Amino acid sequence: MALKDLTPWPHGKAGAASSLSDLHREVDRVFDDFWRGFGRPSLFAGNGESASFDIRVDTSEDDKAYHVTAEMPGMTEKDVEVTFADNRLTISGEKKEEKDVKEENYHRRERSFGSFRRSFTLPADIDEAKIAATFKDGVMTVDLPKTKTAQKKAKKITISRGK
Repeated sequence: MALKDLTPWPHGKAGAASSLSDLHREVDRVFDDFWRGFGRPSLFAGNGESASFDIRVDTSEDDKAYHVTAEMPGMTEKDVEVTFADNRLTISGEKKEEKDVKEENYHRRERSFGSFRRSFTLPADIDEAKIAATFKDGVMTVDLPKTKTAQKKAKKITISRGK
């Protein structure tokens, strides 16, 4: 699946919140367009079949870094791969679940498998050497620090009244 290039996030705080919301909507639209006509995939495809599923992702920005938080319930850091190349952050992984219930009068075994992949195009002002990811309680956070140049404060310009 080829993911269409997304507009990079803006520099500075002005308009960042709406631009991040626009980015999130655009990513969701791309995935929705891809799956249209196939029916929405389910993590639990049944009969041991493999399926794709979506992970919920929140994006934010502050003066020093971009932050991507992804919800991955039932998964661990061993199930996930994070890469950064050509200003593109990619989060991918696979969830495998097997339940085996044995009771006095029945035996039930269920398996489900699913994979996911999300990509985000970021501005060129990322300090790649300092990118870090943490995983706790099914939530992964990727911090993408900005370069020192990108962290410089914007100069406030005084607006004078015209004649």
